[in-house]
Amino acid sequence: MSKVGIIMGSKSDLPVMQEAIDILKGFDIEVEVDIVSAHRTPEKMFEYGKLAHTRGISVIIAGAGGAAHLPGMIASLSPLPVIGVPVKSSNSIDGWDSVLSILQMPGGVPVATVALNGAKNAGILAAQIIGSSDKCVLDKIVVFKEGLKQKVIESSKDLI
Repeated sequence: MSKVGIIMGSKSDLPVMQEAIDILKGFDIEVEVDIVSAHRTPEKMFEYGKLAHTRGISVIIAGAGGAAHLPGMIASLSPLPVIGVPVKSSNSIDGWDSVLSILQMPGGVPVATVALNGAKNAGILAAQIIGSSDKCVLDKIVVFKEGLKQKVIESSKDLI
C-alpha cells in the first residue's frame, strides 16, 4: 500500500496541513505526519529526505511558511515527487514569500506547488499521483470528482 509523507516546518502549520491529512484518509491512503524544520532540524530533514522512499512513502507533501525552504530542500534530497504547500504564517509577507520560495525552484529540482494554504489540493494531487498506478485509489478519485460535479449541479438548481 502506498503511503504519503506529510511534513511541516512547525506545529503551527498543522491546522493548514490537516486538510491534506483528512482528504488522504478519505481516500484510504496511509499518511505519516511529522514536523521537520529545514532551519531548526537540518539533520532530521536530511535523513527524512534521503530515507522516505525506503519506508514505503510514494509522495511527500511539505508545508512551510516564511522563507519556506522545506519543500525545495526535501525535493533536492529525495527521489520522490514533492508537493509544496505555502503556508501563510505570522512571519510571512502576506504569504507571497512562501509561495515564491516554493514555486521558484531551479531546473532539475521540481516541486509541485499548490495555492497558499492549499493543503487540500496537495492531498488530492498526491492521491492522483498514487492513483495513476493504483486502480483502487483511482476509482475513489473518480467518485470524488463526480461528487464535485454533482455539488455544482445541485447548487445551480438553488438559483432558480
